[in-house]
Amino acid sequence: MSRVFCETWGSRLQAVKVFFRSLNPSPFRFSHGTRHAVKSSPSSKFLDLKENALPALSPTGLIFNGHSMVGTLHRVLVCSPRTAGWNQPQRLSAWRDLGFHHAPDFAKAQSQHETLCHELTAAGAEILELPPEDDLSLDAVYTHDASLATDFGLILMRPGKSNRVPEARHHGSSCEAQGVPTFGTITAPGTTEAGDILWLDSKTLLIGHGYRTNAAGIQQMRALLAPKGIDVLSAPLPYGPGPSACLHLMSLISLLDEQTALVDLPWLAVETVELLKSRGFKFIQIDDSERDTLACNVLALGGKRLLAVEENRKTNDRLRHAGFDVRTFPGSEICINGSGGPTCLTRPLLRG
Repeated sequence: MSRVFCETWGSRLQAVKVFFRSLNPSPFRFSHGTRHAVKSSPSSKFLDLKENALPALSPTGLIFNGHSMVGTLHRVLVCSPRTAGWNQPQRLSAWRDLGFHHAPDFAKAQSQHETLCHELTAAGAEILELPPEDDLSLDAVYTHDASLATDFGLILMRPGKSNRVPEARHHGSSCEAQGVPTFGTITAPGTTEAGDILWLDSKTLLIGHGYRTNAAGIQQMRALLAPKGIDVLSAPLPYGPGPSACLHLMSLISLLDEQTALVDLPWLAVETVELLKSRGFKFIQIDDSERDTLACNVLALGGKRLLAVEENRKTNDRLRHAGFDVRTFPGSEICINGSGGPTCLTRPLLRG
């Protein structure tokens, strides 16, 4: 991107900010690392997607992209337990049906989520908070699944878990207000969840075929992305604990950098293992004793930095021994209870 273009865009952005301030004297609110573009109230930690907020620019001038799982994280969508209604008795009463291990402790979950967000901002990421909606369920905290970021905009998923279907629409409308367009939408009979999807490189998408993402959904993804030169591959998933469990492809693989994957090797299909090896990936195997505490679910922050659940000490030590900078947060309530780790809690919108 040329310097002249960046200077022109910067001037226009400043002009638009002045215009919005003239319409609404309340400050724009957003967080990017420890620096704030405008003064916000002490209680304001995240960008409120219902405010007249303008998109922040990355060092490259982009406001969204999506074809990397491991680049430096600049912008991310989250949904706190409060927003998802973990403090509302009616929603909380559905915890068994949704597959939680026990009735969620709202205060503990909210505190753990805030620690997660602190680690994200400390790593330099701008955090967008999904607005509350009446049709969200407890599962909405796992924002990764309902949409997929691409260089062309969001693809709105159609989750295989029916209570999660409304989330995709809210991702689309909220992100469009922040300059992230909707590129496509998965429709019935297709089902897709982004937890089943990995970018192996900028032109190759690997999609797990299981109970949450079906063949029709994979075919719709292929039809959307083929005209853009994206190769969509399918990876079979094991039966595992069965249809009611949350077993995503990303439950078994987390990409750490362009050459390294954290894997739960015994649960991966042979053809998936051979595919990754053929593309030059090296494996770090989780400690098997930490499988049920989501040891394989690790978020790459870029630059050899990772965010992991602190309870998985043995696997985290393996990652550190391999040269990674592992930051952690407590996940007993927000992660392990609901079977969703750091990647599940985040919908990256911009990496560099």
